[in-house]
Amino acid sequence: MVCCNWLDGEREKSLSSCQLARDLNINQKTAWYMMQRIRAEMANKGGMKLLQGIVGADETYIGGKPRGRKGKNPRGRGTCKTSVIGAVERGGQVRAQVSDSVSGRELLAFIKENVDPVGSVLMTDEFSGYRAVRQTISHAVTKHRETCVEGIVHTNTIEGFWALLKRAWHGSHHHYDKQYTPLYVAEQIWKYNNRENDRAFSCLLAGCFA
Repeated sequence: MVCCNWLDGEREKSLSSCQLARDLNINQKTAWYMMQRIRAEMANKGGMKLLQGIVGADETYIGGKPRGRKGKNPRGRGTCKTSVIGAVERGGQVRAQVSDSVSGRELLAFIKENVDPVGSVLMTDEFSGYRAVRQTISHAVTKHRETCVEGIVHTNTIEGFWALLKRAWHGSHHHYDKQYTPLYVAEQIWKYNNRENDRAFSCLLAGCFA
């Protein structure tokens, strides 16, 4: 039941290993290990189907130290935080991955791996790194300096997913070891992609402890 609360009732903020340890009356390290095994299984359940139709893409940054008064860790590009690239099919599933950079090469590789270029339109902001995708897929740009939404052209859906990812960090975890960050990202991807699947959790656990 506690794990169900982690994946359902605690969906937006996730659950810390300390809280799970208290709920189950077990050692915190045991709780953390169990949660990481579950997250690893979530990462394996990402699915291979390419995103199609209207697809929003964006990048975000999580973790790291606070900016401080002198702005030593700035927001956005140029920050020391961990970069994550993502894309979401409007009304469908999301894909995201930790990346060493958000260069045009990295963005193009991610889009090629996760988005079907046939009949799809990629929605991004005006970041110059996305110019590289124009050779492979139809591309529409929303200019955030002018407006956030222009008809169907916007990146609100992927930005909504980033909000869920950051809510888990701010609300429960507060710190991600960089080597484990992909597992925490995988947790939020799995939750988002299984938001309408009532049997997803039982099937996941069957795979975790088989």
